[in-house]
This record gives sequence, structure tokens and C-alpha cells, in this order.
Amino acid sequence: MENIIIQPVLVGGDINCYSVARAYHEAYGVKSIAFGRYALGATKDSNIIDFRIDPRITEEEEFIKVLLQTADELAAPNKKLIIHGCTDEYAELIIDHRDILSEKYIVPYIGKDLKEKLIEKELFYQMCEEKGLDYPKTFIYSKGDEIKDFGFKYPVIIKPSDSVLFWQHPFEGMKKAYLANNEEEFREITTSIYNGKYDKNLIIQDFIPGDDSHMRVLTCYSDQNGKVKMMCLGHVLLEEHTPKGIGNHAAIITEYDEPLMEKFKNFLESINYTGFSNFDIKFDSRDNTYKVFEINLRQGRSNFYVTSSGNNIAKYVVEDRVYNKELDLKIQKEPFFWRVIPKNVVYKFVKNQDLVNLAKKLDSEGKSATSFGYKADLKGNFKRSWYVFLYNINQIRKFNKYCK
Repeated sequence: MENIIIQPVLVGGDINCYSVARAYHEAYGVKSIAFGRYALGATKDSNIIDFRIDPRITEEEEFIKVLLQTADELAAPNKKLIIHGCTDEYAELIIDHRDILSEKYIVPYIGKDLKEKLIEKELFYQMCEEKGLDYPKTFIYSKGDEIKDFGFKYPVIIKPSDSVLFWQHPFEGMKKAYLANNEEEFREITTSIYNGKYDKNLIIQDFIPGDDSHMRVLTCYSDQNGKVKMMCLGHVLLEEHTPKGIGNHAAIITEYDEPLMEKFKNFLESINYTGFSNFDIKFDSRDNTYKVFEINLRQGRSNFYVTSSGNNIAKYVVEDRVYNKELDLKIQKEPFFWRVIPKNVVYKFVKNQDLVNLAKKLDSEGKSATSFGYKADLKGNFKRSWYVFLYNINQIRKFNKYCK
């Protein structure tokens, strides 16, 4: 067992992929192989990723063929291949073909039946209702429905029930989520969405007031027996505000909330969930409750807030799935400041001064990290260093433009 070689194979090319690759490199010194449809700056010119482009990788047949061929090419005694999907679409493809992939890879994911109950937001909310998780007041809107009383007032949030299908058919003016302040805006938004190829239901939700700092993100790891072994709750300081990136976490401080975390632990174990789960949650000051928006069936895009705070995500998979160790439950209690934008942007745009002061304090104490600031990847790598420099400049420009 001591001679086991770990080989991560990642699907996706964004910051999620880079953060997973960094976790594996920090823990085991290994270079990840990653696949994507085209090159992305987040993973380009990296010394810790062997990035391979396949424009057809999202097609099921191609996806399976490429991954099985890659497994055969990499096959060696004592080598363990571990696969991770780094977007919803890739995670779902892995889950849908878990049986065949499991012949060649360690596949730390749930099965297809449970997936179907969790990815459709309307079904997920039904499960939340049954299991005692709070969620925003919700109305399910179908194409062609007459506008009627939602059971709550404007403004309302509009988002697709099936986000994977939605993003597969891009159109001009597309957004991750929409805000309608009145019926006229509601009609304009729903007409724009249904003029495209998306034809599934839309989720209409009560708008929970509060800026980005009312958001929380919870990342968990459940072992192969369905027991939660790691929980890391993040208090979001700032999110992206570009139309397609709105809601993506840009800065987080980890925090401890035992009652909230216990609720989600019970939820995951009651449905026998396995692998990484990632929840988007918002604090509703109107009734002092935390309301969950969705579950991601994978590590989140901001997963390096978990690794950098002392919970390396690669280690949980390897210890559980490769070495079959009985893991202790680790709940992150100490605060840690993570960001993927320049810290001066955080200090400028976060409205809650107490959070700004805490971020500054943690940074001064060395309890902070940024996803792209990996010395092992930047040292002697001019192209990568130049990318990170330009990325930070671009983030300053974006927040000045979009963050009002």
C-alpha cells in the first residue's frame, strides 16, 4: 500500500479545476490531468496540470471514450486513478456513467437515482421540506403559464430548475439568475428565456434582502458509507457581479455555526449521500433563518477556501477511497480568510466593516490565502505569473464596473 501512486483526472478547466489540482499537488506532489473543450486562463500554462483539449468532451460517447482510453494509457501497477467533475455538467456525466467509469477510476459520487432527486430544484425543495431544511418561498413556473399570485410579492428571483440544460443553450443577455421587480420585468425575462431552447420549468423565489455578506457556503465530504467526515462553512464577503458570474464566491471567511451545520449533516446522512456536497445558503434577517438555495453534487467553484483553511479536499478522497481509512469528523471552527480577487477589492466593496476588519486581521496573522497564489506553480513560470497579474487587474476593472 505504501507504493500506491495517486493520479487525479479532472474534467473542466476553470478555477474549480485549478483548485482541485492544487490540493492534490500540495498533498501528494502529483500533476493532474484535466480535460476541457477549450483552453481557459485559470488552468492554462500551469505546471501542476496537464490540460488536454477536446471540443467534444461534453458529448456522452466522446466523454466515456476519452476517459476510458486515458485510463488504459495511464494503467500501471499500484496506480489509482481518481476522477473529479469540476462543473455541474461534468459531475452529472460522471454520475450517469458511474458504473462503467468505476471499472477504471475511483468515482467518489452518488448514484443516478439520488442525483435526479437533487439536481431539479423543485424536487430538491420537496426533499428539504421533508427533511426540515429551510428554503425561500418558491413558485414553480412552467412555459405558457399565466402569471398569477406567487404567494409572495415582488421583487422575485427567476432561475432555471435545470441549470445544466439552461447553460447548454446560450443566448444574448443570458444570466445565471434574474431579478424581476414587477410583472412587466417578469414577462420580459421569462419571454427572453423561453425564446431560446430551454423549455423546462423556472424557479420563482421570494427575494431575500441583504447584500453578499448575507450569503453562506457549506462544503461537506461524506465517506463511502454515507457518513459526513468534513464540514467547512464559509461566510461570504463578496461575490462576482458580472451577468454570467453573479453569485460566484470571490471572498470568504470560514466560520462555525453548530446548529446550522448539524442540520445539514443530518440531511446528508439521512439520504445516504457520498462524496462532496456544496450548498448555497442565505441568511434571512426577516425571520432569522438560513435558507438553502441549492446543492451542488461536487466540490464548489470556491473549494480552495476549504483546502487553504486546513481541510485539503484531496486527502479526504484518498484516505477514504484509496486507503479505506475510518476518518474522524472534522468541522472547521477557526476563521480563515480566502479570496480569489485582490484584497484591496475586498476591503473596498464589502459593506460590513466588522468583516473587513476581521479579514485584515486574519491576513496580518498569515491566516489567509488566494487560489492562484501557489508559489510552486508560479516560481520560474513567467506565463503563469503574467496571467495571474492580468487576472487581478481584470478583477479590479470588473468590480468597478459591475459591483454597485
